[in-house]
Amino acid sequence: MALLTRESLSKRPFVDKRHYPYGFSRSGDFSISESKLLTSHGSLIAALVDGELTPETAEERGYIDVALGLREPHSATEKAWLKYQNRINRPKTASIYGSAKVAASDDDDEETDSVDDTGLEIEVDDE
Repeated sequence: MALLTRESLSKRPFVDKRHYPYGFSRSGDFSISESKLLTSHGSLIAALVDGELTPETAEERGYIDVALGLREPHSATEKAWLKYQNRINRPKTASIYGSAKVAASDDDDEETDSVDDTGLEIEVDDE
């Protein structure tokens, strides 16, 4: 495994293929400037937050403090990183229709009366 240096991380564009397979700028979650900041500074910030590098400057310690929620973001880069973290860690939304697949009925053209889980009758009227 290659040795991580600040110089190599600052040259490496940050990508997150899992959450943003088409890139930050095409996701609709980030502005153009936020996308550029994440792409240019994200690799370094991710290495600092993951503990792969130790912070050497006040700016780098600031990235970690913001990521850990110890202080509010001040720079545009810190704000973009916090927004990125909030987006990837947001709760997953569930479907209002449930997760079970519905079997197709052969009698779709007929008018049917059915009872749902609450015991109320539902009348379907195709006109």
